[in-house]
Amino acid sequence: MKNTAKFTAAAAAFALAGTAAFAQTEITWWHAMGGNLGETVNKIAEGFNASQDEYKITPVFKGSYEETLTSGIAAFRAGEQPNIMQVFDAGSATVIGAKGATVPVQDLLAENGVDFDINDYIPGVRYFYADSDGKMIGMPFNSSSPVMYYNADALAAAGVEVPATYEEFEEIAPKLKEAGYIPLVQTHLPWEFVENFHSRHNLPFATNANGYEGAEGTQILINSDEMKMHFTKVKEWLAEGYFGFFGTGWDDNQSQFEAGKAAMYIGSSGDFGGLTTKGMPFEWGSAYLPYWASITEEGYQTFIGGASLFAMAGKSAEENKATAEFFRYLTSPEVQYMWHRETGYVPVTTAAYELAKADGHYDRFPAAETGPKQLMLQSGENTRGYRMGFYVQIRDVENRELSRVLSGETTVEDALATIEKEGNELLARFAKTQG
Repeated sequence: MKNTAKFTAAAAAFALAGTAAFAQTEITWWHAMGGNLGETVNKIAEGFNASQDEYKITPVFKGSYEETLTSGIAAFRAGEQPNIMQVFDAGSATVIGAKGATVPVQDLLAENGVDFDINDYIPGVRYFYADSDGKMIGMPFNSSSPVMYYNADALAAAGVEVPATYEEFEEIAPKLKEAGYIPLVQTHLPWEFVENFHSRHNLPFATNANGYEGAEGTQILINSDEMKMHFTKVKEWLAEGYFGFFGTGWDDNQSQFEAGKAAMYIGSSGDFGGLTTKGMPFEWGSAYLPYWASITEEGYQTFIGGASLFAMAGKSAEENKATAEFFRYLTSPEVQYMWHRETGYVPVTTAAYELAKADGHYDRFPAAETGPKQLMLQSGENTRGYRMGFYVQIRDVENRELSRVLSGETTVEDALATIEKEGNELLARFAKTQG
């Protein structure tokens, strides 16, 4: 009995040792993707877990973008941060500027033997989450670009073509109104009519190379002649019935297009996936975000919106290796194409875009190609994006003041001056946190 007991104990110890040796390294991923997007996130995680047996990733939905960022900051301060955190475009400067909070994704991949070449990424994707030297800090994930959707039946009824410029829009707007349509709506004033307005026209949005050269002394450049002209025109369009504005909520304006009331709407390339499920009773398509020919002879590329994934610091080497392997899986052409196909977000790499083309995705759904193609248009010194701290609050100021312009409560000049004043105060406050 004693020998048997000893043998059993030894066998159990050996079994436990074997189990420990082959235990999976587990990592967590906090994200803000709800509904169908959340289901696709789960699908990606399940695919990664099934692709190998060394690592396991668990995605956790943390609410809205703002809620996820707030939860992540609080968790980091408490030493309870996840391995991966999704951070939206306006919050990226906060995370990148928090010293010691993240491991630059480019370093993480290199340190763990994962091949990385920033030139593998689509031009409009490469540098938004990079530092001033061009090193990628956050991994682009749900990336999108503002595009213009159009109701082909509405345009045909008015006898007009899709406009490439705002000058062309002004020519066709009266005909669309006469045909019974609101000619144009948009879904996000700061992102589409401010941030990407600057990129589309290759105009500086802030000093210090749009903030990429550091927070100290960075000031927003919104109170410009070009911005004054654009919003003066938008206000005139609203008065003439050529433009509709139904609030700052995304669905407030997109719903007008889905209901067949608006002939065109400027929204996200990521809206494509949802629109395909709506069953709208008209033919529709997408086109590039318009530009003013009076500012530039040819429009420049836009930059991405959406969010990226940051590898949080303070984790073990084994967990960092798991995160690197997950990023390898996530950016593979097959996974990127699946994400693009099922959600409408752009594929972040050229290889994934080429795979989508080879599979005939754009032959079946031409509107899905507008976003990636727009991100590959000509670039300029002001097209990679912006890096401004407390930009979530600055966006709130922009929404407030630009809404007041459209409601007639203030003038374009006063609104832009207020945005610049309050925006620069916020930027100065953020710079003090970076010491």
